Amino acid sequence: MGVIGLLSILVLQLALSVHQESITWDEDDHLYAGYMSLKTGDFGLNPEHPPLVKMLAALPLLSMDLKVPPLQQREFKHEAFLNGREFVFGNDADRLLFRARMAASLLTVLLAVLVFFAAREMFGLAAGFVALTLLVFDPNLLAHGALVTTDAGLSCFLFAAVYAFYRYVKHPSPGRLALVGLATGLAFAAKHTGVLAAPSIALLALVEWLRTRKSDGPKSRFSFPRAVAALVVTAVISLTILWAFYGFRYAARPAGLDLNPPSAEYIQGLSRPGEAKLLQTIAHYKLLPESYIYGLADVRMISDFYASYLLGKPYPHGVWFYFPAAMLIKSTVPFLVLLAMSVWAIVRRRLPAREVWFLALPPVLYLAVAMSAHMNIGMRHVLPMYAFLTVLQAGAAIALIRVSRKWLYVVVVLLAMQVITTVKAYPNFIPYANEMWGGSSQTWHLLSDSNSDWAQQLKATSKYLRERGVKDCWFVYFGEGVIPYQYYGIPCKALPTQDALWMNEKFYDVPAEVDGPVLISGGDLSGFEYGPAELNPYAQFQTLKPSAVIQNGVYVFDGHFAIPMAAAVGHVQKAEEFLAARQLDDALRESQIAVELSPTSVKANVTLGDVLRAMGREEEARESYEKALNLAETVAPEFQVGWVAGIQQKLAGK
Repeated sequence: MGVIGLLSILVLQLALSVHQESITWDEDDHLYAGYMSLKTGDFGLNPEHPPLVKMLAALPLLSMDLKVPPLQQREFKHEAFLNGREFVFGNDADRLLFRARMAASLLTVLLAVLVFFAAREMFGLAAGFVALTLLVFDPNLLAHGALVTTDAGLSCFLFAAVYAFYRYVKHPSPGRLALVGLATGLAFAAKHTGVLAAPSIALLALVEWLRTRKSDGPKSRFSFPRAVAALVVTAVISLTILWAFYGFRYAARPAGLDLNPPSAEYIQGLSRPGEAKLLQTIAHYKLLPESYIYGLADVRMISDFYASYLLGKPYPHGVWFYFPAAMLIKSTVPFLVLLAMSVWAIVRRRLPAREVWFLALPPVLYLAVAMSAHMNIGMRHVLPMYAFLTVLQAGAAIALIRVSRKWLYVVVVLLAMQVITTVKAYPNFIPYANEMWGGSSQTWHLLSDSNSDWAQQLKATSKYLRERGVKDCWFVYFGEGVIPYQYYGIPCKALPTQDALWMNEKFYDVPAEVDGPVLISGGDLSGFEYGPAELNPYAQFQTLKPSAVIQNGVYVFDGHFAIPMAAAVGHVQKAEEFLAARQLDDALRESQIAVELSPTSVKANVTLGDVLRAMGREEEARESYEKALNLAETVAPEFQVGWVAGIQQKLAGK
C-alpha cells in the first residue's frame, strides 16, 4: 500500500503541476513530429531526437479529429517548430497537450517503480521506500517528468538497462539477457545519449569479470566468454529494437520526401572531420537508420555554438564545470547531504562492491560525457544520473542506520526536508534552486534556459494581467516565435529576442522608448543568448527591482525605459527587405536609423555597408565594414567571432 500511495502522489504532482503550466519550448516540435511519425512514417521532421517518447506522447492524439498543417519543405528545424506550433495551437491546445503529457509521464512512473524494486533487491525493503520517497519528491524529476520531452524517458530506460544487466550478472539466464537487450534498445530509441547505455554495460561487464575472476567456484564467476557473449546478444537485440522504431527503414522520410538539408550535406558540416568520417561510413553501409545518424550529427553540431550561463556570467561556449555547479544549485539539500553520506559509506566499505559499481559507474560516466560535450543548457541533460544516485543514497542510509541508530534520526529528518522543500516548490518545479542559493526566486541569476525559464509561465502571466486589467504592455518572451502567447490571452506587444529572430519573426514597430509594464521572462532577463551587457538590449533590467515576479520566471517592470538596441533590430530587418527588393533609398534610410540607434551593433553596421555597396558607394561601404570588423574584434570578441570571417570577405570584395 505504501508503494501505491507514493506512486499516486507522484502522478498527482505531475498532473496538477503541468496542468498549471503552458507549453514549453520543445513540446510542440516533439508532439508534431511524434504524431507525423505515427501517421505517415515521417522521421525527418525532428531527427535530432529518436522517436520513442514522441510517439508515446502522440498515441492519445490518434483518436482525435485534428487539423494537420501541410508540409512546406523548409529547413527541418523550422519546419518542425513552425508546423508544430500550428498543429498544437490550430487545435484544442490544452486538451491535446494534457493528453500527451500524461502519456509521457507513464515513463516517469515506470522509473519510480524500477527504482523501488532495484533498491529493495540491492539493499532491502526499507531502502526501497527511502529511494522511492526521494524520487517522488525530487523537484528536478517533477519539473520534466510529465513534459513531452526525452529526458525522463531516457532516465527510465538507461536505469532499466543497467538494472536488467545487474540482475543478469547475478543469475544469468536467456530471459534476463533478453531484458537487457530490450531495455538498452529502448534507451537508444529514447534519446541519442541513450547510446551511453552501451559503454556503461560494457564497463560493468569488465568490472564484474575482473572482480569475480579469482572467486571460488564457477557459479560465482562472470567469465570473459560469458561477458563477451552477453554484450554481443545485447547489441543485436538493442539494435533490432532501435530499427523497429524506425519501421526497419533506412530512409528518414517516406517516398517523395527528402531531408532538408540532405543527410550527406549536413554530416559534412561537422566541425570535427573524424566524426564526420565515422557518420559517413555508418551511413554508407546503412548500419543505423538515416534519421538516427542525422540526429547524431545534429547533437554534435549544435554543441559548437550553444552559449552557456552560470552564476550570472554568460560564456560563448560550454564550460566543463557547468554540470557540477548546476547540480549544487538545483539538487535539494537532502540529496546533497545523502550524496556525501553515500561517499562516506563507500569509503568505510559499508556497501557491497557490486552494487556500488552498478550505481556509481553509470552516473559518473554520464557526467563525464556531459562535462565534455559543451552543451550547457539545462540540468535535464543529466537527469538520468538521479535515479542511480537515489538508489545508492537509499542503500547508504540503511547501511549507516545498521551501524548506529543515530543515523535513523538523520535520515528521517532528511526525508522530511525533501518532502517539505518539494511541496514548497509546487507547482513551479522548473526554476527550482535549493535554499543555499536563495531558492527558486534567484535561479535566473544563476542558471538559464530549461533550468529556470522554458516558456512555461504563460497561464500564470495571463492571470496576472487579467486580474490587474492590463491591456497595454510589452513582452520579452523566451518562447517567442515558437509559442504564440496570445493564445493564452496575453495582450502584450512583442519585443525582439534571439530565438524569435531565428524563427524569422519581424519587429518593425518597436520604438526606441517604451512605457511599462515591460514583462521579461527569466531566460531573456539573464541575457545568456546575447552575451555580456554591451550586447544585451535588456541589460538595464538586470539591475532593476521588478514590480512583480510571476511563477519565478516572468519579471514585471513598471516605468519608462529606453531600448534603442531593441528598436534597431526592426530597422535592420526593414533595411534588409528593402535591399532585397532593390529599394535602395529606403534601405539606406532604415540602415542609417539602425546605426544611429545602436552604433556598436555589428549587424547594423554590416547592413549599412551592404546597402552602400549596392548603391555603388564603395568607399563609404568599406568604412562601415571596417567599423563592423573593429567592433566584432573589440566588443566582447569571444561572442562575436562568428562575424569576423564574413566581414573580412566583404572587405576583400567577395
